[in-house]
Amino acid sequence: MKRIGIIGAMEEEVEMLKEKMDSEKVIKKASMEFHQGALNGKQVVVVRSGIGKVNAGICAQILADVFQVDAIINTGIAGSLQAEINIGDLVISTDALQHDMDAREFGYERGQIPRMGVLSFPADERLVAAAKASCEKVNPEISVFTGRVVTGDQFIASRQVKEEIKGWSRGLCTEMEGGAIAQVAWLNQIPFVILRAISDKADDSATMDYPTFEKQAILHSVRLVEDLMGSL
Repeated sequence: MKRIGIIGAMEEEVEMLKEKMDSEKVIKKASMEFHQGALNGKQVVVVRSGIGKVNAGICAQILADVFQVDAIINTGIAGSLQAEINIGDLVISTDALQHDMDAREFGYERGQIPRMGVLSFPADERLVAAAKASCEKVNPEISVFTGRVVTGDQFIASRQVKEEIKGWSRGLCTEMEGGAIAQVAWLNQIPFVILRAISDKADDSATMDYPTFEKQAILHSVRLVEDLMGSL
């Protein structure tokens, strides 16, 4: 893996990564700034995609076409769907599914994109294992989980909605970009992994928890990514 694309949804997490980079060069595409340089000895392209599936998908395709990255890492925050996954913990994707896709009327499973041939998009096993090892090393104070990340163009802040998504998707956390990035990576045959620090419980307390724990969640993700670059 000679060059790795790192996508963040928010400026705060991207700024922290940029501060740690060497030899930065900026290229602008689709109103996004792609920062090229080295992070812990690895050539990277760091970019803020913006929020939502369309922004994330466009960003990932530019990384594939323009920068020809060998892997894509998507960092960010998410709401927990499982009781044992607490605020501050971190989830590493084994696969990603889009919970707001529903073509059951045409005979597909809920969450499956028609004519794609898969229900969910599998993350790269090597990246998953390396990310888990890095997280346990640099964030020993939190718990790290591996499992399904579910994505939709919704901020989940209702216990009823959370339980409904949790019940059928078997996801560990919910967020707004990872599934789109996973789809683009899968179509381009690029290895990927999604890293999600938990900022809220995706229930009626979500809007209260989110601002309080956002900075802590971002710090955990940045520590993980920086160490991960040294192992790839």
